[in-house]
Amino acid sequence: MGQKSILIIQGHPDGAGGHLCHGLADAYAAGAESAGHRVMRVDVGRLDFPLLRSQAAFEMDALPEGLNGVRDALIAADHVVLLFPLWLGTLPAVLKAFLEQLMRPGIAFLPGEHSFPRALLTGRSARLVVTMGTPAFIYRCFFFAPGVRSVDEGILGFSGMSPVRHTYFGRVDAASLAERQHWLLKMRQLGERGA
Repeated sequence: MGQKSILIIQGHPDGAGGHLCHGLADAYAAGAESAGHRVMRVDVGRLDFPLLRSQAAFEMDALPEGLNGVRDALIAADHVVLLFPLWLGTLPAVLKAFLEQLMRPGIAFLPGEHSFPRALLTGRSARLVVTMGTPAFIYRCFFFAPGVRSVDEGILGFSGMSPVRHTYFGRVDAASLAERQHWLLKMRQLGERGA
């Protein structure tokens, strides 16, 4: 498997850093860079952009200037890694607002006049990395991961990304140091493989 261009989107809304999601992203990036992959990183918590408040704004307004580099990195990427903590069963509001800005007509898809929209991000794979207080097995198997499925199917899959793989880290508040070190190693290994 050759080198890839990988976009890592750190979706934890706290721009100060220091959270598990930040450490997982760092581990993935270190593994990917050590294997020769080209890594581009975005920290959503450090970005400043307005909320979209209407369909017209979503369809017609220009992308905020501060997100042009992110758009270019997305288009250049072979693989996208999106990390976020599960808040109230789904992704944090700031990350959702970011994805609404980024995954617009002309970037993620082209509207069809009399047919289903045409996906513009085909040929890219993705990985969702989700941390949560709930045991991951419970979230996946009993609740059927609705917040993650909405991102997978409604955003990434809709735009043409495939396959979209998932990595869950549950019971994070109760995790031991050894468990956290194992998680960081797992992320580093995924980064090395560009997976």
